[in-house]
Amino acid sequence: MNLLKLNLVLLLLFCTAALSAQEPDTATAGLFKQDQLKLIASDFSFTEGCSPNQYGDVFFTDQPNDKIWKYSREGNLSISLDQSGRANGTYFDSKGNLVVCADAKGELWAIHPSGKIKVLLADFEGKQFNGPNDLWINAKGGIYFTDPHYKRDYWTRTGIDLSSNDVYYLPKGAKQARRVAAGMVRPNGIVGTPDGKYLYIADIGANKTYQYSIKQNGDLADKRLLMEYGSDGMTLDEKGNIYLTTSEGVLIFNAKGLRIAKIKLPHQPSNLCFYGKEKNMLFITARQAIYSLPMNVKGIE
Repeated sequence: MNLLKLNLVLLLLFCTAALSAQEPDTATAGLFKQDQLKLIASDFSFTEGCSPNQYGDVFFTDQPNDKIWKYSREGNLSISLDQSGRANGTYFDSKGNLVVCADAKGELWAIHPSGKIKVLLADFEGKQFNGPNDLWINAKGGIYFTDPHYKRDYWTRTGIDLSSNDVYYLPKGAKQARRVAAGMVRPNGIVGTPDGKYLYIADIGANKTYQYSIKQNGDLADKRLLMEYGSDGMTLDEKGNIYLTTSEGVLIFNAKGLRIAKIKLPHQPSNLCFYGKEKNMLFITARQAIYSLPMNVKGIE
């Protein structure tokens, strides 16, 4: 092989390697078409905590403005609740109540479709939580939630009661939660598999996401580093893919933790969920804006 041919071969190998390295940033893995991303609205302060109800409507929070919004599957936008306790993360339970992380006083609320509010949890062993952030409810009705400390301008308290940022579990009907994961910098996004086997927790402070096995009593075991990325909000699709909201956009990983796709956004995403009658539309909260994207897979939350 002469020098010219050798150089051409080396150049070809280099270009192939470069394209492979860029693939996770540009590939859609057949899950969506990037040009179908749609801006719904951009008149908010900081959108978060989106969850679909049983009809396919999606509810989300605008925490600085203390509101919960509803975006119907028909495309109508309306305020669902004013004075929401500075709600952050949300999740619907099996009875249709919207369970929210009410950050104002570090509580968990259940909001009935009529608007009636019930405080599910107000403290941990008499101490106020740092600020419940995101949650996931298992098939038994137990609630897992993250409790990182983010100082808010609207807080009336001047200090914190708990010295660590941990993850808690509130069994259905229980009056007190128990700590199930500790030692993280700042846990944030959380989601579990529908079979109740695994729980994914993003430590956004350490820029890592972990997988835990869920034991029969709700405790966690077998902590395993899955992705070298943190996340604000998280969701799953029917293929077991994990969706993370990061400063790079929405990053999609398979169940083994391998990055397979990326959704590019003009605004940094904060949370996401599948909605619509068929749960094949992706709803993305992105700080001041909200977006939708048709998907070739369905959500399973």
